[in-house]
Amino acid sequence: MHPSKVDRNLLTQLTDLPNIGKACAADLQLLGISKPQQLVGVDPYALYELLCLKTGVRHDPCMIDTFISITRFMNGEEAKPWWTYTAERKQSVSSSTKIK
Repeated sequence: MHPSKVDRNLLTQLTDLPNIGKACAADLQLLGISKPQQLVGVDPYALYELLCLKTGVRHDPCMIDTFISITRFMNGEEAKPWWTYTAERKQSVSSSTKIK
């Protein structure tokens, strides 16, 4: 389903979220998230770090973009494709790794 067609009030399954298929839903379940409503107020960067920690693998940073898209959506923003957040993630990761 196109992200702009998703109604957060009708979501019952993780795969109902924009940008989430079966594989991402399985990743979220591994993190203890079984319902879309559990994403309200969650830090997408923390989700990514926890996923990497639990799986023992450094996942593609695009997962952060996906996590940003679904947490923002569940916090009330309009649904957008995950790649909308790539530049923001790159800026955030770049600025957080600079030596101060």
